[in-house]
Amino acid sequence: MIITVRMAMAADAEGIGRCLESAFEPFRSQYTPGAFDDTVPGTKAIRERMARMRVYVAVTSDGGIVGTVASALEAEECHLRGMAVHPEWQGHGIAERLLRTVVSELLAVGYKRIMLDTTEPLQRAISFYRRNGFVPSGRVTDFFGMPLYEYVKTLSD
Repeated sequence: MIITVRMAMAADAEGIGRCLESAFEPFRSQYTPGAFDDTVPGTKAIRERMARMRVYVAVTSDGGIVGTVASALEAEECHLRGMAVHPEWQGHGIAERLLRTVVSELLAVGYKRIMLDTTEPLQRAISFYRRNGFVPSGRVTDFFGMPLYEYVKTLSD
């Protein structure tokens, strides 16, 4: 099946929600209720996110959304948010394609740094981020009663 990565459209909000829910459901018991609700927002919140961030989707040839990531462009860096790949598609290079798309666009407009936050239960994601050049910044914040760890990557051509 062919996978295409593109900017999300308003009509994708429900599919993005299903993708996020399927990817994070296995971790629900390790999240506080507030952290899970923020990580897996409803359709309305996804649409609000789409209005203020660049949201990308990985879409199958039959229109199913199998991956997503959002990027919030700040003054000199980009903040990644909501990266998820449907469990049936994990290990098929979807996350790499999503990340590569974001990094390519950031480099094209001159961004030099990208950061993201993640939680302890997401060890597979943390390994992915490390393999792709993200390093812990040492910054840990409170995420609805859970530690939230910041990772950063310096971008280069």
